[in-house]
Amino acid sequence: MAEVPPRPPVQIYLVTPAIDDVAAFLPALRAALSAGDIACVLFTPVAGDDNSAKKLIKEIAPVVQGAGAALLVSGWSAVVARAGADGVHLNDGRKGLAEALDSFKPERIVGAGGIRTRDEAMTVAESGVDYVMFGEPARDGRLPPLEGVVERTAWWAELFEVPCVAFAPDLAAVPLLADAGADFVALGNAVWNHEQGPAEAVALSDRLLKQRGSLA
Repeated sequence: MAEVPPRPPVQIYLVTPAIDDVAAFLPALRAALSAGDIACVLFTPVAGDDNSAKKLIKEIAPVVQGAGAALLVSGWSAVVARAGADGVHLNDGRKGLAEALDSFKPERIVGAGGIRTRDEAMTVAESGVDYVMFGEPARDGRLPPLEGVVERTAWWAELFEVPCVAFAPDLAAVPLLADAGADFVALGNAVWNHEQGPAEAVALSDRLLKQRGSLA
């Protein structure tokens, strides 16, 4: 009987809250980064202008990159490269995507979220993005039904080679999304609001993913 190959590894994609004070956030971030294998951190700076956003990005970049993770920035495309980040994440589907691809590729990462339909997803897949994200919170903080995110992730994994990031509303969803075919599982408030702290949340998620990867 032929051996079943091991499942491909699924990595953690960490999503920060909206941050206007990096120094106050760094203890939680360092704790999270030290607790597991994190591929990248998506940072959302809260700033009044480009210079202020650039300053925030420069403050957080050494911590993220020093831990071996890539730093992506939500929006603020004008300052991402000058601030030393590794790429940009666009939250509005195709809006601004062509310009970002022209500006950042191939030196930096360009990811896309806010994808509402399968047709839009297919268009984004053909654009040259480095990944797509499904299931992230809407602007008002509401999350889509997990069942829909699992279904969309499985559909994507079956048809496309572009990596998929699936957003987990809680830690229980981590193995579900990994099994659906996500290349990365995104974690936001499930980490930052965890009752035992961000380090424990990341450590548990990391264990869940590595245990899954070791199964035949």
